[in-house]
Amino acid sequence: MKKFNLLKEIIIVDKSELLQAINSQKEFGIKIDGSITYEPQKEIVIFIGKHTPTLMALAPAKPLKLEDFFGTSYRIVETEEKVAIKASLAWQDIIKLNYDKAMYDDTSGDGVAEFADKDLEDIGWHADEFEITYRELVEVLEEQAEGLLLCIEQEGESYHFSGLGFIDDPKEAYAILYEYAKERIAQKMKEDPLYASDKLSDDEAEAARYFSVLQGD
Repeated sequence: MKKFNLLKEIIIVDKSELLQAINSQKEFGIKIDGSITYEPQKEIVIFIGKHTPTLMALAPAKPLKLEDFFGTSYRIVETEEKVAIKASLAWQDIIKLNYDKAMYDDTSGDGVAEFADKDLEDIGWHADEFEITYRELVEVLEEQAEGLLLCIEQEGESYHFSGLGFIDDPKEAYAILYEYAKERIAQKMKEDPLYASDKLSDDEAEAARYFSVLQGD
């Protein structure tokens, strides 16, 4: 997965396209690559907005300032052709904009607790019987699967991380995690006496069958 750390990244938007979107008076979004989308509910975005000019009688229209349009959570630097946006201060708003599209939520100190996709959640549920955590599974996805990790990551002594994970192909992710969990469980059953096939609890045996490590009904 590609990591996009908002503390480090600057989103560059074509100024003419941005002004066109603003002047359209339609809702639009800005994606992490700086492109404009008029279907922001379907794509990962760092901003969603709509400009509705206020008309006052006898008063000339004032030119719109981009700083006013974006608000104080976004840092804006303009040139003649480009607009550079620093969005790290808007992280809480960005979480809300993208939460329903994420495969997993890693924005709290409690860590990842579930997957949004039912099949991936089945893997997480069964793997937990063998002490294979969601954190472990997420690290496998972030290393091997195609997708995006949108995050705030502060490195150093005061390390801080908050992120949302997006998967391009849930079926690919399922295959990756299934094989990983299958191998880990087979290894545990072979090497750890507590997980010997004749010592498994009913839930552990069900999980082992789910991953085709244990045969039978």
